[in-house]
Amino acid sequence: MPWVKRSIAVLCLIVVTVAALCFHYYLPRHKVVHITGVEVKRMDADGVINAENPADGPTRDVYFINTVSSDADREVVVYRNEDTGWGFPWYFKFDSADLQAKAQDYSRDQSQLAVIRYYGWRFQIFSMFPNITDLKATTSRSEPFPVFNTIFFSVLLIVAVTIGLVIRRRLRLKRAPMVPSDSSR
Repeated sequence: MPWVKRSIAVLCLIVVTVAALCFHYYLPRHKVVHITGVEVKRMDADGVINAENPADGPTRDVYFINTVSSDADREVVVYRNEDTGWGFPWYFKFDSADLQAKAQDYSRDQSQLAVIRYYGWRFQIFSMFPNITDLKATTSRSEPFPVFNTIFFSVLLIVAVTIGLVIRRRLRLKRAPMVPSDSSR
């Protein structure tokens, strides 16, 4: 029977790890950056179309925003700027062209800082770029407090604790010995 408990613990660990990775990928994050440039690339399902990757299906134009972080390490990151539309993840972003114009304007002034809100990861080997969902000018180098993430995880914690308490109560009721009722009197 110990192998059953161990198997359940491993399965729970796997589920929690996958959920944490999904939350980290899809929930919004913020970064204060200098925008150094913008560009548009033609892409298909396999990535950027070039000599090594010719177009072999439907294509689309994808906006990219080149940035340098505002902190001491000056990390260079390229972000994708694509509409999410009505699909998942539900950011309902339809203004990628407007954000691109804003980014192009911010790139002209080297001292202009911008706060970007984005989701996703950057993997060079897979040509994956995080997607920008919002862009605003700022004068502060500090990142804004993640209000949405705080509310989301608070609600998630309340739901998890509530479910845990309900399950615990039901298990206690099943384990409690049945006391015969004294209905003979």
